[in-house]
Amino acid sequence: MTGTEKVLKEIAEERIRQIEDEGYDPQHDDEHSDYSLALAAAHYCAPDCKPVFLRRDGADGQCIHHSPWPWHKDHDKRKKHDYRRRLVIAGAFIAAEIERIDREAERWERNAQAAKAGSQDSSQ
Repeated sequence: MTGTEKVLKEIAEERIRQIEDEGYDPQHDDEHSDYSLALAAAHYCAPDCKPVFLRRDGADGQCIHHSPWPWHKDHDKRKKHDYRRRLVIAGAFIAAEIERIDREAERWERNAQAAKAGSQDSSQ
């Protein structure tokens, strides 16, 4: 097994763990159309749990750190894991977000086909 295969296997195993142990199944993930799965992945990638974003605030243009963790702070478990493990978890979040986007695209396509079929039926 190559290094890439090993890492991808770990990410897949983490995704399965999220589904089976945490209950974060596709239906749950579909509730996150606000891109929070991707944002959580970005946070998990940040070394030493540092803030992900920097913004300017105030009239003087002073920079302050802002880390918009997408969910309730009780769901932020980053500090429980070392950096490598956080990257594996981030990979699983990215997989979940890609799966969510694919399901959303499939729903749009089905709806478009149904609308097209409906308009053809009404014109006959």
